[in-house]
Amino acid sequence: MRQAQSNLKRSLNPMPAFVREALEAKGLMATYEARPPYQRNDYLGWIARAKLPATQQKRLAQMLDELARGDVYMKMAWSGPRKSK
Repeated sequence: MRQAQSNLKRSLNPMPAFVREALEAKGLMATYEARPPYQRNDYLGWIARAKLPATQQKRLAQMLDELARGDVYMKMAWSGPRKSK
């Protein structure tokens, strides 16, 4: 699955296989895909920029936890997509 085209101004970060495997193993792929494109891209870039494998795993664990909770993005409260009036 690839990220849908969006209005992101930054380059799209590719999803590493270990991230895809973790999302699928935890049953969180649909939750991940429901997040806005900027969040998906930020998570992937943040994980990929870690130099040490241990740091990548720590960041991956944080992303999985936040997706499972549903109300957090990068340790900040998140209430989901804004509702249009």
